[in-house]
Amino acid sequence: MVIHPYKYEGLWVFDDAATQLVREPFVGGMDLILDRITAGIPDAARGFTIVFSAIPFPGHEHVLEWLREEMGGNTYRHVATGMEGWLCPALLKYFDTPPKTIYIQIKPKAASHP
Repeated sequence: MVIHPYKYEGLWVFDDAATQLVREPFVGGMDLILDRITAGIPDAARGFTIVFSAIPFPGHEHVLEWLREEMGGNTYRHVATGMEGWLCPALLKYFDTPPKTIYIQIKPKAASHP
């Protein structure tokens, strides 16, 4: 699965027409994790790509481990940093149930084709 987060009004958000999400925000610590893992991506605030899956895939760079259900969403720990972040119920638009592990690859957003 793929999303393209960007900063809007100081928040990390993403749009996904397939799930009817518009400016869906990352909050509850997940925003801080994104700040950390995008530090090496030039101009990440204008948009970058996240590829994610509940199963490992070639090129994944980050791992989130499920910790607990919380306030209608789910809290995960970013394995490399130990940081915790909350994912809202929109997670269930991508998975039937909250996965125990989420594997992530980040990269600069590809240029749009006309």
